[in-house]
Amino acid sequence: MINEPQRIKLCIIDDIRSVVDMISQKPPWEEHHIEVVGTALDGEDGIRLVKETKPDIVLTDIRMPKKDGLAMTQEILVSAPSTKIVILSAYTDFSFTRQAIRLGAFDFVKKPFSIDEIVQVVLKAKASFEEERQGQSKAIEMEQQVRKSLPVLQQEYLSLLVHHKTNAITAFQKWQTLRIQLAPQNFNLFIVELDRFMDKYKAQPAREVELIRFSLRNILEETIASFISGGVVFSEALNRFICLINCEDMRIAEQISEACRLNIYQFTNSTISIGIGSCVTSIDELPDSYEQALSALAYHFYSDGNGVNSYSGIANEEKTLLNYTASTEQEFLMALRSGNREKCRLILEQIFNDLLQRDPLPKPQQVENLCYELSSKICRVMLEQFPPDRVKRLEERWNHLKRTGVISFQIIRDTVKDICLEACSWIEQERSDESTKLIYQAKDYICANLHLNLSLDYCAKQFNLSPGYFSNLFKKVLNISFQRFVIHQRMEKAKEMLIDDYQVQEIARELGYEHRRYFSEIFKKHTNMTPSEFKLYSTGKISQPIDLAHKQS
Repeated sequence: MINEPQRIKLCIIDDIRSVVDMISQKPPWEEHHIEVVGTALDGEDGIRLVKETKPDIVLTDIRMPKKDGLAMTQEILVSAPSTKIVILSAYTDFSFTRQAIRLGAFDFVKKPFSIDEIVQVVLKAKASFEEERQGQSKAIEMEQQVRKSLPVLQQEYLSLLVHHKTNAITAFQKWQTLRIQLAPQNFNLFIVELDRFMDKYKAQPAREVELIRFSLRNILEETIASFISGGVVFSEALNRFICLINCEDMRIAEQISEACRLNIYQFTNSTISIGIGSCVTSIDELPDSYEQALSALAYHFYSDGNGVNSYSGIANEEKTLLNYTASTEQEFLMALRSGNREKCRLILEQIFNDLLQRDPLPKPQQVENLCYELSSKICRVMLEQFPPDRVKRLEERWNHLKRTGVISFQIIRDTVKDICLEACSWIEQERSDESTKLIYQAKDYICANLHLNLSLDYCAKQFNLSPGYFSNLFKKVLNISFQRFVIHQRMEKAKEMLIDDYQVQEIARELGYEHRRYFSEIFKKHTNMTPSEFKLYSTGKISQPIDLAHKQS
């Protein structure tokens, strides 16, 4: 149903009855949604009428007994400034009319006037009044919308301030506009993170997660309010909140943070980790405090959560690269190649214990990088003896750890140890009998003597085995036939020599081929390119995609 337009209320005040009757009765006011709510014959009655009926438009004569239109205009506009006053005046009263306009009267009509003139001026006043009323309505609506959206706008702006540098004066102006309930100076910032959030809540419905986060935020806000009046809590991620407080004393900030940790554990049985940044003076320093809080939060890597770390405790952290000695690495890799589980375990324990004894503790990211390097070296050593598909199982251990996002010193240390000990078990298993050892020796012999006539009979004789037994054992241990292995090693060596700019004839001779043409045929069959094409391809002079592994499988 369409709403009826709101009626405009009109009062008519003139000391001549016939004029009042003519204006109030003759025009079709109803058609224009205008209602005559009252008339008066003098100024005093007119003022009483206006106070009682509160009209939107007043038509009044400039000259009247008891109180003239000028005085009425002034008095009406003091109490109801939005009222549109139209002055009825004779030519001789024009100086009074101008004064009324200066006081705020909307318009005037000169006597004598026609009914049409009266209607036109009233409609003009009506349009002006409705336009102003609509503007006021929009302003009120906008104010209501701003009030509703203020919390979101405040959070967005505070999030912007802690992540990006800004001009302090500009920020202060926006601070006031958004009515942020904090003094715009002397801050401390701490980050609160719910421990193992995804492990605990990833299977929960969205509504349950929302309620958990709501309760955490409430506890944080109430705890802060019990210490100080200036504090704001806003969300940064599903499992993380930023707390911004007015505070100049790090000891107080640490007390508040510890109280937050204890209260959340008491009321929700959940543990949190907190990182506290330094106290800063102005708004433009907030990103510094945030980065410090983030650094402090990272040190829960060593405790596995449920604690409070302050940046003041790690400010003098080591700037040197974290590493172990070259002799330790050599000793470790030798133990790994021999499958010595106990020796590998002792060396890793020594490396990790050395990290924990450092003061201050190394940056968590440095420890993570070191562990990644150890895992990578273990996998590279395994590739010397085992197929890539099998070694990928070891690599997947580390990749799975990264995907979980739950990384602590204990978890990362145990993962490296597990990778290492499993690698040692492979080597122990593979080298458990003499036959397997012989094949690995044969493999090394072949790689070192590619220039010889490496026939099956010749190689089997070198290790005192029959050609048939040697061939079967070779395939079983290395998962590749003897002939394919020899060709593969020769072709890989040929590629290296081509890249080093050896001539094809030299390469053929070096790899035991009497005829260059035969070598080239074998090379093309293996790589799908002639030696000349490969040399161009390796230098980038041709770029067609060629499957180099096509003939290796």
